[in-house]
Amino acid sequence: MNESAITSTLAKLLDYPTEEFKNHLSHCTLALHQVLHGEPATSSESREKYGRFERAVTALSVEEVQELYTRTFDISPVASLEVGWHLYGEAYERGAFLVKMRELLRSCGIQESTELPDHLSYLLLALSHLERDQVGKFIQVCLAPAVEKMLAGFEDETNPYRYLLEAIQVVLHHHQLSMMGV
Repeated sequence: MNESAITSTLAKLLDYPTEEFKNHLSHCTLALHQVLHGEPATSSESREKYGRFERAVTALSVEEVQELYTRTFDISPVASLEVGWHLYGEAYERGAFLVKMRELLRSCGIQESTELPDHLSYLLLALSHLERDQVGKFIQVCLAPAVEKMLAGFEDETNPYRYLLEAIQVVLHHHQLSMMGV
């Protein structure tokens, strides 16, 4: 398992929670432990942040996690998971970005469902399909700034999804460094 496997696993936790949610949690925990063992500081930080998310949502029923997800990502546009919205707002460039992301998803064989093509879950899945030299730039230009803005929008410091996004932020940073050979 590699960093791409972690981002793919984390992506599933950003989908609307279903009955499979708890299985995704377990798989993600295993992935984090297997892949990040070579980087003690990053591993420790990402595991700590992810662990806070896992402990908080494990105690909840699937219905409660669904309610939390809806309150966090669907009702408040500040915590939207749409990367283009955080990068461009309602500017014209967002439309062009959506078109590019739809093309990217098609080229990666990622099927869209109910979310727009710039949804963070889709773009995390796309990382494993990009050429090695494209990954670092995609993280730097698109994903990292958007996740930073998503986190800045959280008013509730104890929202479990904040911890998940913080873990994603650390994993993306680790992934970007590994693609650069650092």
